[in-house]
Amino acid sequence: MKHIYSLLAIALVLSSCGSEKKQSVEDVIATNNLELIHQKKAELETIEQELAGQLKLLETKIKEIDPLEKIPLITTFEAKHSVFQHYVELQGNVDTKQNIVIYPEYSGVLSNVYVKEGQRVTKGQSLAKIDDGGLNQQLAQLKIQTALAKTTFERQERLWNQKIGSEIQYLQAKANYDAQEQAVGQLQQQLSKTIVRAPFSGTIDDVITEQGSVVSPGQSQLFRIVNLQDMYIETDVPERYITELAPGKDVKVDFPILNKQIDAKVRQAGNFINPSNRTFKVEIAIDNKDRSIKPNLTAKLKINDYTNNSAILIPQSIISENAEGKQYVYSISDKTDNQAKAKRVFIETGKTQGDYIEILSGLENGSEIINEGARSVKDGQSVKILNIE
Repeated sequence: MKHIYSLLAIALVLSSCGSEKKQSVEDVIATNNLELIHQKKAELETIEQELAGQLKLLETKIKEIDPLEKIPLITTFEAKHSVFQHYVELQGNVDTKQNIVIYPEYSGVLSNVYVKEGQRVTKGQSLAKIDDGGLNQQLAQLKIQTALAKTTFERQERLWNQKIGSEIQYLQAKANYDAQEQAVGQLQQQLSKTIVRAPFSGTIDDVITEQGSVVSPGQSQLFRIVNLQDMYIETDVPERYITELAPGKDVKVDFPILNKQIDAKVRQAGNFINPSNRTFKVEIAIDNKDRSIKPNLTAKLKINDYTNNSAILIPQSIISENAEGKQYVYSISDKTDNQAKAKRVFIETGKTQGDYIEILSGLENGSEIINEGARSVKDGQSVKILNIE
């Protein structure tokens, strides 16, 4: 800068010397001639503009060759529209609606167990047999009595159709036959309870009661059966997301123990808010064809609650804030080659995801933003661009 002041002084001396040959400022003022004074003023303004232009050229050259002249070095990137997806991060547990403990419906000795742990079974398959305590013999006797009642009824019916015998005999025979049939049906239904069957297709996860044990309805646990096909994850979601997390929303599921990640969707969003913790239930259906996912397994969830298909995203690290709490970044202007001016731009921000934040207003698509060096520049300061990302 000392060089600039010296050159300015020399230029002023030279200009004044040249003016003295013509007429000095004092002489012009002494004339008290308004027109001459205006002419002299215009002459000096022209000289001033010429000197300013020359000074700017000298200043630019000094900045290029003077190592003492420090211009901040920056990098920039172009703000572009991109798809922005925000996720709610939660934790949930794997569950299945087909995971039950089977109890007997009949009291007696567990005479036979037909399955073992880990065995795949189909719906309706026999799993065990409970001793019927003589029900089979009772059923056989009832069937004989029913057959006799049927024969008696059929004969009485033929006589009645021929107008032989009384109506009461016909009705008694019919009633006796119907009662015997109902008794057989009831006994058969009771006898069917001695066979323990699979309520759905799945895997026998645990054989709880061994063969030979005495079992009772509603008390003795026989087997645990699990179907690993129809699995889902259940999680509690804070109530503030109740309008944003609807069925069909995309979910990224991570099982840390299995080192496995899958994409899924929200199957059901609850309508009841738990007053104790202000949350509602969400179910996420998951595909488990390889049966590697087990009930009660912990899962990390990222549920998509917001999507902007034309968002501008910038790193959070380049955002500053003034004393009034307004956020701003620096863009560049007056760019020539690798030099430009820093320009402060006030912004409004939206949701964040990782290290990036959504810009709601202040920046346009294609704006060139200062990245590295953003916190070391000032508004209007000259900067040197190292590279453009």
